Amino acid sequence: MFIDKIKIFVKAGNGGDGAVAFHREKYVSAGGPDGGDGGRGGNIIFRVDEGANTLLAFRYKRKFVAENGENGKGGKKHGKNGADVIISVPPGTLIKDPDSGRIIFDMAGADEYVLCKGGRGGWGNRHFATPTRQIPRFAKSGTKGEEREVLLELKMLAEVGLIGFPNVGKSSILAEISSAKPKVANYHFTTLSPNLGVVSIGEGKGFLAADIPGLIEGAADGLGLGHAFLRHVDRCRLLLHVVDIAGTDGRDPIDDIDKIDNELMRYSPELATRPQIMVANKIDSLDPESDALERFKVKCRELGREYITISAYTGENLEELVAMAAKALRDLPPLTVYESEYVPEEEAILSSAGAKETTVRRENEKYIVEGEWLYNFMGQINFSDYESLNFFQRVLAKNGVFDMLRDAGIEEGDTVNMYDFEFEFVY
Repeated sequence: MFIDKIKIFVKAGNGGDGAVAFHREKYVSAGGPDGGDGGRGGNIIFRVDEGANTLLAFRYKRKFVAENGENGKGGKKHGKNGADVIISVPPGTLIKDPDSGRIIFDMAGADEYVLCKGGRGGWGNRHFATPTRQIPRFAKSGTKGEEREVLLELKMLAEVGLIGFPNVGKSSILAEISSAKPKVANYHFTTLSPNLGVVSIGEGKGFLAADIPGLIEGAADGLGLGHAFLRHVDRCRLLLHVVDIAGTDGRDPIDDIDKIDNELMRYSPELATRPQIMVANKIDSLDPESDALERFKVKCRELGREYITISAYTGENLEELVAMAAKALRDLPPLTVYESEYVPEEEAILSSAGAKETTVRRENEKYIVEGEWLYNFMGQINFSDYESLNFFQRVLAKNGVFDMLRDAGIEEGDTVNMYDFEFEFVY
C-alpha cells in the first residue's frame, strides 16, 4: 500500500521541576539551599530515511510523545534530560500545518529537523539565594514541551517524471532504463503508486526517475488516480511526456497530448511550464500507413519541444532517450526545496506586539486572567511563601496585568481567578 499524506500528533517532553532542598551535614552549619535543576524535556526530531519511499509506517502509529525531564534533587543534583523521539520520514517529505496548509519545513533541504523543542528544566532553589533571602523555599517549575498536529506530505525527489495516460508504457520505459522493477501489464491502472528508479549515465553518475501513474482527463478534479499523485511531479526538473503513438487503446495520441497538458495547467500553471521531452512509444506497433507519427512531429514543433520515437518493447532508441534527458538536466535549475511558509501564532504575536499575550474577561462575578506565559510563570511560584508571593505580584504589575483588570472595570474586593488560583483585588 502506498501512503503519501497523513496527519500525526507530536509532543515534546516537559522540563523537570527544580528542587527545593537544603544542605544538611553533620558538623556543617548554615549549609544553605542546594536544590538541583530539572532536566530538559525530549525533543521531537524528524530525520530522513533514504531507504523509505512511503508514509506507510504512520498508518497505525500517529502519536509521538517524547520523554519528560526528571525533577532536580537535593545536593545540587541535576535531573536527567528526557530522551528525544526520532521520527524517520522518506526524502522529500513536507511537514505542513494541517489547518492553514502552509509548509513548516521541507525535509528535502536537510537530513534532520527539530520540530518541537522539549521544555526547559526549572531552576532549583539554590539559584534564588541572595544576601537578604538566604532560605528560598521555592524553585522554578519546568516549562511545557511544544506540541502540535502536523500533516506529512510526500513529494518525491525524482528529477525526471514520466507522465502520460494509462497504458502508454511509462512503467515499461522505467523498467528498461533504470533498476526499478514496476509491475507491467496491458490494462489500465496497472501502476497504483509512483515507482522510482535510478538511471545510470556512466562514470558513477545518474538521475532519479519516477513513473507518475493515473493521469486521465479530469485528474486535476480528482478523477482516477491522478489527483493523488500529481503532487509527485512538483519537484521534477524535467518531464518525459509519453504517448502511445500506435493508438493501441483506440485513443488519438495528439488529442492525448492536449489533455495531459490541460490537466497539468489546471493543477499548477507553474508545473505546466516545466521542460518536456515528448516520447512517442510503441513505434514498433505503428501502422505504416498511419499519419500519426507525422502529426506527432508537427505537434511537437508547434509546442517547441524536443521529441523522440522509441519502443520500450524492442529497446529502440532508449539509450538516446536517456542521453537526451541527461543533457537537458545539465542545463536546468536544481531540485525544488520549498521555503517555510508558516509562522507560529505565538511568534507572530511577540514579533508584532513585542509583548506577552494576556486576556482578561469577566465570568460569573469573577475576573478570569489567562495567558500561556502566565501559566508557565505560575508554576515557578510557591504561593505559601511570602517572598515568592511578593515576586509574583511584582511580575504581574510589570506586565500590566493589574492595569488590564482596572480597564476591565474591576473594583476593590472583586475576585480574580488565574488558573484556579484566586485572590481578592486590592487597590
